[in-house]
Amino acid sequence: MFSWLNGPGRVFREPLQGSTNYLGAYDRSGNLLRLRYGAEQENEEEDKIDESKLSDEEKAKRIEEKEAKEKEDRHKMPKERASDLRPYPLNNDFRSQSILSEELREELYKKIVDEKVDLSTVSALYGVDMRRVAAVVRLKAIEKNWVSEGKKLATPYAEAVMQMVPQTHFNRKLLEDPKKNFSHESINDLPVHPYTRQQIFYPTSESRQFTRADAAKVFSPTLLSADERIPLSELIDIEKDAINNVPREERTARIRERAEKKLAAKLEKERKQKEWEARNVKVVSNQRWNFRFESINVEEAGKDGRGRRGVGWRYGNPHHDRERGEIKLPTSVE
Repeated sequence: MFSWLNGPGRVFREPLQGSTNYLGAYDRSGNLLRLRYGAEQENEEEDKIDESKLSDEEKAKRIEEKEAKEKEDRHKMPKERASDLRPYPLNNDFRSQSILSEELREELYKKIVDEKVDLSTVSALYGVDMRRVAAVVRLKAIEKNWVSEGKKLATPYAEAVMQMVPQTHFNRKLLEDPKKNFSHESINDLPVHPYTRQQIFYPTSESRQFTRADAAKVFSPTLLSADERIPLSELIDIEKDAINNVPREERTARIRERAEKKLAAKLEKERKQKEWEARNVKVVSNQRWNFRFESINVEEAGKDGRGRRGVGWRYGNPHHDRERGEIKLPTSVE
């Protein structure tokens, strides 16, 4: 242990500034691998250039550029590669994932709370999953509430932890560049529906076009297509407009129009929900609690009493899995 601490482990006494400091980023001698990789790559580029064909002015300029680059590299740490993000050197399959930086979290909170931008729009704009955006907003609201109440935050501990893991920093220039995408993670992954786990051989004619909607109907009549089940279905329309070479101004107008329709539908749904609660929900208040009494229809529980909208269907309604004599295997094939 002491031989390792005095040898390769000596580099871990002082953490790297602005970089992760994982075991997988060093060799057995304690040398940072990406520094050696950068030097080898630079030497390969220098070997490609034949200095004998350069003039004296070009040679002098090349020497000045090399000295300036070396001076800059002394104060600048190379960015981590995929191999540098392995906390456990013997586990090559595990990579430490990036987390949201503090400035990016603050930007997400301002967009949602201050500018009243829709959650899905913010998710598509910054490349952050909608569930993560919602969690950031909730945690930021709690943090600001604590600050207003005068509670002390563990800021030094949070900053120390943030320096140990890779981060996705907020870059406004990259966000405003139409040719580049600002992304933190995959935001449009489609969850696997239980209906699609079965293997079905469905005959269809070769002369017809078999779409995703047709495939969904084969699995179940109530199953929506993949285009309708993904979290951000509006990205499909944006991509179609780009493929069809729609002018940028028209694409922007269509995006704005779709966002306005979505916001109007959301406000209309909230209005109807409030009207329904005003008619069917009665609130009785006391000193500590508010009791809500809601009008229900007994027919919503279904014929077997296990309907999704039935009262108490989540609590106290026993399953028949462990009852004696209950047949759990199918007895016929429809």
